[in-house]
Amino acid sequence: MRVKVDEGVELEVDTWDGDDAVPFLLVHGLASNRRLWEGVAARLQELGHPVASVDLRGHGRSDKPDEGYDFTTMGADLIEVVDAAGFDRPVLVGQSTGGNIVVDLAARVPELARRVVGIDGGALELARQWPDWEECKAALTPPPLAGSAAESVEARLRRAHPHWPDWGIEVSMANFEHLPDGTIRPWLTLERHLGILRALWEHHPSIVIPKLDVDVLLVMADTGDEWAEQKRALADELLAAAPNVRVEWMSPGDHDLHVQYPVELADLLHADSS
Repeated sequence: MRVKVDEGVELEVDTWDGDDAVPFLLVHGLASNRRLWEGVAARLQELGHPVASVDLRGHGRSDKPDEGYDFTTMGADLIEVVDAAGFDRPVLVGQSTGGNIVVDLAARVPELARRVVGIDGGALELARQWPDWEECKAALTPPPLAGSAAESVEARLRRAHPHWPDWGIEVSMANFEHLPDGTIRPWLTLERHLGILRALWEHHPSIVIPKLDVDVLLVMADTGDEWAEQKRALADELLAAAPNVRVEWMSPGDHDLHVQYPVELADLLHADSS
């Protein structure tokens, strides 16, 4: 369905009917799209939960206005999605940057969420690794993919994720607009990508999360590298500072845990919601 969130701005939302179980709103990460949640959503529906997943503004099939790529505006968009879905205090689940967006939203509108879940996100604190914005920008600016052959991009995805199911590759390719000449371009423009990245760099979950009035579950990917060690250090810090925080690890873990382990992740979300 299409949900109007602002004047001239509508978002694409998928919904799954459920019983009387706790509802879930699933939010994707930077430059991603709602369809990566399909496996998780299908399993949550099997367990009785109503579910909605959304393409954030600028992404996927949602509208792409020039403005509004800050956490406050994107969070306000999500409030409209919750209302349109008819959810009463859903669990807000966000992957990567989406996790930080729902953490920020829960801080701004504490009565909205039953609890908050970050999937290898929510506690991303880029300024720790890159204290200078220009350094962060240089390190994390995405490669120029516009004009690449769709076949070559798909092949690259398969090499990077050899254990992903075919549907995982298919939904990841929905991050791009597919052009008649067989090439692709990202739905999210570089300028808007960098705007969201700047908002993420400015976000400090180590300060925000301990002040939240709701429980927080952080599901972290054990990638077995330096990044995983940095996440462990921040997780330990949050656990010591905030009694409302619980941390679960998935190993071996891919940043896109919702594609790698959709059933296991959904089962964990279900158990945490009861």
